[in-house]
Amino acid sequence: MSFDAIKFRQALGTFATGVTVVTARAPNDELLGVTVSSFNSVSLDPPLVLFSLDRRASSVGAYEAASHFAVNVLDRSQIELCEKFAQPLSDKWNGVAFEDGAGRAPVLPGSLAVFECRAWATYDGGDHVIFVGEVVNLRARHDGSPLLFHGGAYKSVSGLES
Repeated sequence: MSFDAIKFRQALGTFATGVTVVTARAPNDELLGVTVSSFNSVSLDPPLVLFSLDRRASSVGAYEAASHFAVNVLDRSQIELCEKFAQPLSDKWNGVAFEDGAGRAPVLPGSLAVFECRAWATYDGGDHVIFVGEVVNLRARHDGSPLLFHGGAYKSVSGLES
């Protein structure tokens, strides 16, 4: 490799991404939630999306065992939720409102969009596990502004229109 991991990460940081919280329910009924910016569409037919988690995350095994997950696309007003689910805390769900979605995966009210998914496949992604889900239900609103991550900081869209 002609560049180092730090330069690679810095270059990736120039690509602005939306911020999501991916939620699920483990087979033992434990609530799972993690902040993820590695979310992407895969296919329209069938409707598939993906996200990836670091293999070192303590919740990887529970996500692999979950039958469903929900990708909650965060509004810029949800930065506190973003930060809460980005931490390796055992009480992430304390005080967090949610409702059950497909497969009882938690859905976070106020999200710009929620992709409720049935687990489809997992793939080796080097130091990450790639999770693919089939979208079985979706919710979307168009009156907010997305929370973005760019250059190592949270941002929001302001005044850009085509």
